[in-house]
Amino acid sequence: MKHGNAEEVTSMEKATFGAGCFWGVEEAFRQVPGVTATAVGYLGGTLPNPTYRDVCSGSTGHAEVVEVEFDPERISYRQLLEIFWSNHDPTTLNRQGPDHGAQYRSAIFYHTPEQSRAAAESKAEMDRSGRFRRPIVTEITPASTFYRAEEYHQRYLEKRDLGSCHVREP
Repeated sequence: MKHGNAEEVTSMEKATFGAGCFWGVEEAFRQVPGVTATAVGYLGGTLPNPTYRDVCSGSTGHAEVVEVEFDPERISYRQLLEIFWSNHDPTTLNRQGPDHGAQYRSAIFYHTPEQSRAAAESKAEMDRSGRFRRPIVTEITPASTFYRAEEYHQRYLEKRDLGSCHVREP
């Protein structure tokens, strides 16, 4: 956007979500207008620089996540939350479809106090809405160090010409 001779540059923001297998979560966000980049990785655990094998062992505490870079002038964080709620079952603890384990937990990792408030409000609204038959178990925690997953996991479904990989059980 231009104002006179000065050019205003929109700064991108980050959002990070865990909603089961990160391949399908990345694909759901990657195609959204206003999302400028996605990366899959691991967050929320204790082991520095974990590998996929480490995370799948269940001993690191990490979740499989997608880090979303977005333009807040094109899509809001609240809209990203709606996509998050729509693409997994937030009522199953440490499970999404056939995938079991803490790495598949439903989680919102916030980057700012505003994201924390919006996530908590959104979760409360979803619980009250009756949209889900069981209580929502999604954790809302501060984002810690994001460890990018191995390159073969990035855009996994796109590279294989697949549309999705997870089963949603509302």
